[in-house]
Amino acid sequence: MVNSVKRSCPVKTTCPYCGVGCGVLATVTDNGSVDIKGDPDHPSNYGRLCSKGSALGETIDLTGRMLEPQIHGRSATWDSALDLVAEKFKDTIAKHGPDSVAFYISGQLLTEDYYVANKLMKGFIGSGNIDTNSRLCMASSVAGQHRAFGSDTVPGTYEDMELADLIVLVGSNLAWCHPVLYQRIEAAKAKRPEMKVVLIDPRRTMTSDIADLHLPLKADGDVALFQGLLSYLAENNALNNQYINSHTNGFKEALGAAGKLTAADISSITGLSNSELRDFYDLVAKTEKTVTVYSQGVNQSSIGTDKVGAIINCHLATGRIGQPGMGPFSVTGQPNAMGGREVGGLANMLACHMDIENVKHRNLVQEFWQSPTMAVKPGLKAVDMFNAVANGDIKAIWIMGTNPVDSLPHADYVKSALIKCPFVVVSDIMETTDTTDLAQVKLPSLGWGEKDGMVTNSERRISRQRAFLPAPGAARADWWQLAEVGRRMGYEQGMTYEDNSAIIREYAELSGFENKGSRDFDISALATISAESYAQLAPFQWPQKNGDAIAEIRFFADGNFYTPDKKAVFQAQSERPKESRSFDLPFTLNTGRIRDQWHTMTRTGKSPRLGQHLAEPFVEIHPQDAKDLGIEPATLVEVYNNFGSIIVRALITDRIQQKSVFVSMHWTDQFASSARVDTLVDAITDPYSGQPAFKASACSLRPFKANLFGFLVSQKKPKNLESEYWALARCEAGWRVELGLKETPPNLSEFAAELLGTNQFIDYLDAGTGERRFATFDNGALSAVLHLSPTPVLLSRNWIVSELGRPVANKMQRYRLIAGRPANDVPDIGAIICSCHSIGRNQIVSAMMEKGCNTVKDIGICTKAGSNCGSCKSEINQILSSRLMEAAE
Repeated sequence: MVNSVKRSCPVKTTCPYCGVGCGVLATVTDNGSVDIKGDPDHPSNYGRLCSKGSALGETIDLTGRMLEPQIHGRSATWDSALDLVAEKFKDTIAKHGPDSVAFYISGQLLTEDYYVANKLMKGFIGSGNIDTNSRLCMASSVAGQHRAFGSDTVPGTYEDMELADLIVLVGSNLAWCHPVLYQRIEAAKAKRPEMKVVLIDPRRTMTSDIADLHLPLKADGDVALFQGLLSYLAENNALNNQYINSHTNGFKEALGAAGKLTAADISSITGLSNSELRDFYDLVAKTEKTVTVYSQGVNQSSIGTDKVGAIINCHLATGRIGQPGMGPFSVTGQPNAMGGREVGGLANMLACHMDIENVKHRNLVQEFWQSPTMAVKPGLKAVDMFNAVANGDIKAIWIMGTNPVDSLPHADYVKSALIKCPFVVVSDIMETTDTTDLAQVKLPSLGWGEKDGMVTNSERRISRQRAFLPAPGAARADWWQLAEVGRRMGYEQGMTYEDNSAIIREYAELSGFENKGSRDFDISALATISAESYAQLAPFQWPQKNGDAIAEIRFFADGNFYTPDKKAVFQAQSERPKESRSFDLPFTLNTGRIRDQWHTMTRTGKSPRLGQHLAEPFVEIHPQDAKDLGIEPATLVEVYNNFGSIIVRALITDRIQQKSVFVSMHWTDQFASSARVDTLVDAITDPYSGQPAFKASACSLRPFKANLFGFLVSQKKPKNLESEYWALARCEAGWRVELGLKETPPNLSEFAAELLGTNQFIDYLDAGTGERRFATFDNGALSAVLHLSPTPVLLSRNWIVSELGRPVANKMQRYRLIAGRPANDVPDIGAIICSCHSIGRNQIVSAMMEKGCNTVKDIGICTKAGSNCGSCKSEINQILSSRLMEAAE
């Protein structure tokens, strides 16, 4: 049968999620939906996508979008809004100086947006007070690379992970946070089973599925671990003395500092046994082709820069850098975190990898921009910036494409700072976020699929995000907003661009301006690119100098670092980790991402598929800790410290170490009653990078004594969720809500009527269990159902969700819906494992037990689970291993 839905030509664009930078083919159909596929020609992913990328078509509707400028909550024209922003910034600068204003920007911006923002603030306003939320994810990597290499240079390429004989994953849950890179490694390991993978992480994450060795490191034990490795390499003749002597400085000092740690010291600091350490050290010493991949577990620390330095030290000492299959490799968290670094998005940088504290660089940039003034010192980094907002030093701030009320540490303090700030501007795609709610001026920006520009991924590959949807309402590009405000502030000469290709031409020309190989970043080949050629630009890796052929480039195999003497600098590390807590409580709080959600869920929260996997906020607790605290599975837990508290669901698992807990960072006040975990994160930062320590805050736990639990499914979004605990998620035909109340309402019928939006419902009481159930129907179809229970609600959630909006044939079917039990011939699929195909745990177990499926591949053939993006393969394998172990007992 011929598909009746017409499709336009696919548009080649780039995924807006993590720093992998996957190519996407987006096709708009005649019915307005968007078909999403991986781009088989893109060298970052070769057609692969993760669950989030695969669901992009479900996230681009206009529900909740900001479609016009607003001033004090009222609709406004662009002219009035931009005039007000320019006037307020000009007046504030005139009265209090340029450092009284600030921009806080985002890795969600495109390179063109980033460039204009930095030019306006640093070259025309004359302040360094512009920082990016990338400060929260990879600033320590920037600082560590700069100290070692003299530049923020990522030496290798993704291909190195496929060519390596040993991959060391440090503080990186690659399977969930960078799934396509995980898939590339998985495929390479399948071809070469002799390839080894080591996972270094306090948690036994899903990435451990691919690991030959898991080292459950104590929080902040990384420096000691790699100092021990450096000593071991020296003691076992595994050094590359020729490379050390020819291309580095400071080796003796670094080795001397490492040598102060005894084997007992290293074991104590890392929490690893001598045999675990020896196995790891021996494996590295004997394997030349070693790639060390690190991410937030390294960077998000009060000693993150030292951790990066300790890792780089080991690669410099062995000369394992810049060659195929070897090198240190930082993987970034946002689609354009690297692009932001290139344009000087961090407060301590200038455009094109130049340094704000370097007089020559400042003069060079000012000469090129022909700017009236130039920032002469670094601006305030993210945490310090909002401290300055709180104490009144910053009186006007423009926040672009990010949600600091949820994502910064000590988040309630950030919220109170913005409430007190005289003038707050927010550019966003969503009308209501926890941050836009505090803005005097809201500016509607273009979202993914509507905006057009460049992004750079973790391997220095520049790709195009292309528009395939019209601009909705009055939404405009961020670079246009910035340029218009700049013009209104009197900077007409520097802020006139006819389109985004003009910005790129200027940016590319600056990258080559008086460069001559003195700086790593150079894309001067684009300095004369036409708008037509820019529109067709294929992905490429920088540097791409004017006149050079396009090539895949690795750095530093033959030295040539960007220090004055062209030699790398070993970092002598302190032998003991610095304190990362300002108070003492018994548990260590670790925060991070989950597989199917992104940042503060403004995009992924729209997708029913992505809401199925983990539908509510949770805390991972070790079984012994849960037993000691009287916390039962699936009950509610209060996690608290001196800053506040949150309420989340208990997930009891031995994947977490004792006295450690993990809470995801995604949930906001838009999706849960009390789950903004960064309210509990201490605002302690690395002294070099300014990056906050999100992985090691102090906290305590206690059971949340709920007397009533509830589960609601409704076609309409509930408006009055009056309970101490609630968590909201999209489902296919509406919304699903988990509830927890401290006190049982005196009249449950009235309580139900408020939630259901009607008092016309069927009501059922189970006298034996005390459970109460309510259901409403519209034209014979289920429109809402509410289950209330004195204990956590046990029912087939996914089955009830699937019945929402469907016709109900008879009284028996109504009874089953109220009871929460499908008929015998309607199997309960269980908790969703594969989001792409909505395959549940019970279906996977059934394929094992009834059809003899004993491999992930077999499960995929039988159920389709894991056959699309592959992000769930590690979980499928865990189910297989668990069941096979049970069968063997």
